[in-house]
Amino acid sequence: MSGQNQRGVSLIEILVSIVIVCFGLLGVAGLLTTGLKSTQVSQIRTQASFLAYDMADRMRTNRQVALNGEYTTATTASNATAVADKADWKTAVETLPGGSGTVAMNNTFFTITIQWDDSKLAGGSATQQFVFVGEL
Repeated sequence: MSGQNQRGVSLIEILVSIVIVCFGLLGVAGLLTTGLKSTQVSQIRTQASFLAYDMADRMRTNRQVALNGEYTTATTASNATAVADKADWKTAVETLPGGSGTVAMNNTFFTITIQWDDSKLAGGSATQQFVFVGEL
């Protein structure tokens, strides 16, 4: 075979390898994007659990006032500490995207529910919630 018949073969090999590398890089970019979404979702969930435990600790610190139901979100507190705790906690919960929280009492048991909107990260309508049940 003469050199005339072999022209352009190495150029085609290089183009094919470039296409393969581009598909690999697109795959890596997709993995990075998915990893970033998962990290953000877990960060919000962790923050919600910290906020629930924070309110539980506030209630346990001020146990008698909590047993009187002043920490529930359905009632208006008259105790200055409970008012301040509820206001601080509500402000912190609202830092979550579309965040809201409730506290309910049943004798010595309490339920803390925190909800947030996860639709920007999960796509579509994705309201998430963290529920913590404890005892004073």
